[in-house]
Amino acid sequence: MVFWRNTGMILLFYMLAVSCEKMLEVETPSNQIGKDKVFADVQTANAALAGLYAGLRDNSPLSGESLGPFLGVYTDDLDSYALTDTNGILALYHNQQTDTNSTVYSVWSTAYQHIYAANAIIEGVKASALPGNEKNRIEGEALLIRSILLFYLQQVFGPVPYPVTTDYKVNQSLSRIKSGEVLSRLETDLSYCAGLLPDQYRDSERVYPNRKSAELMLAKVYMVRQKWGEAEQALKTILGSPLYSFQNDLTKVFQKDSKHIIWQLKPANPGDPVKEAMVYYFSGAAPTGYALSESLVNSFEVGDLRKQLWMAAVTVGGNTWYRADKYKNITINDTEDSIVFRLEEVYLLLAEALAQQNKTGEALQYINPVRQRAGLSALTSVSKELLLGEILLENRREFFTEMGHRFLDLKRNNRLSDLQPVKPNWKAFHSVWPIPQKDILLNPNLKPQNNGY
Repeated sequence: MVFWRNTGMILLFYMLAVSCEKMLEVETPSNQIGKDKVFADVQTANAALAGLYAGLRDNSPLSGESLGPFLGVYTDDLDSYALTDTNGILALYHNQQTDTNSTVYSVWSTAYQHIYAANAIIEGVKASALPGNEKNRIEGEALLIRSILLFYLQQVFGPVPYPVTTDYKVNQSLSRIKSGEVLSRLETDLSYCAGLLPDQYRDSERVYPNRKSAELMLAKVYMVRQKWGEAEQALKTILGSPLYSFQNDLTKVFQKDSKHIIWQLKPANPGDPVKEAMVYYFSGAAPTGYALSESLVNSFEVGDLRKQLWMAAVTVGGNTWYRADKYKNITINDTEDSIVFRLEEVYLLLAEALAQQNKTGEALQYINPVRQRAGLSALTSVSKELLLGEILLENRREFFTEMGHRFLDLKRNNRLSDLQPVKPNWKAFHSVWPIPQKDILLNPNLKPQNNGY
């Protein structure tokens, strides 16, 4: 892993990024700033933290042009029409990635860069004299970001390093730890994180996460660890909050002012479209990037309004493709932010956790609102196995192109082999990506390489 060696400089970098975007009213330092200066007051500490969010939006696994499309083509939700494979996307699409794939490396390297920045903020705020409530909040937000990134790294790469310091002498020789241990540490960190964060948002657009964001992330870890009862409790805590309400209008799901949104990322500048609006867009010509797969389009039941409202057909020369059309603003945007977590995920995770505990009747109370909003009939009494299959389908229809949901949901349910009929190159070892060769050469402690690569 390549880590910055100068903590003060990386914090300066983040503060400069945020100052340029005017996300916070903080004067740009004229030269350098030490870590003690960054955390001398709440305003400068918030500037460093806001810069971390800008980095997440611009170039990280959470960016709208990263795991959504990358894992979409890797599974069966997207087709790639790239003309060349300079960035490794076609290799991912054909499940032929290697340890030199540039897209694989970008996911790995950008995640660890932001993890380093989060650790710098955690260290800085712990050593500061900031008021206790502010110290807790800033540490909690940085720890949550670190935990989310490590969760996605574990899901995509399997055993991974778990850096908790900015000491490059430590980080440059870290070994990978087993997936079970990564998840155990995440459970501990997220439980602690939830205790640090307040419920109330510090921004009306919910562009900074709160306690419920941490509790949702903790529930996702519980689900992967098959701790169904703990997941149920965490998810019901979120649903019990007056901060949220189910959005019954499909046309408003991706509008930034809805109370079903748990956390979202703001575009760089006022009026900018979110990245998801642009990365999937094509019109008037055959796609040269991504299009929705026939498998995904055909997975929708007749009458499903999501197919009508969240997809757009493009017909050229007698051929028809479908593009993702969840985010509508491709020029001037004043109504959309990039959603990371929304309430429908809580509903479907809770339905799954309940079904896994044979509470199928109660589980129907959480899958049916999602179905009925889409114009589908409510499910009635079904077996556990059939219900889990329906929940998996609903996740696909609800969250296509969002944050790599399809891959994560199939993996959590031990159903990645379902890809075989439409992904002929799919092999069992494709449940994880290779560790990038660049970093193995820099740090031999990252060996052994994942099986199959």
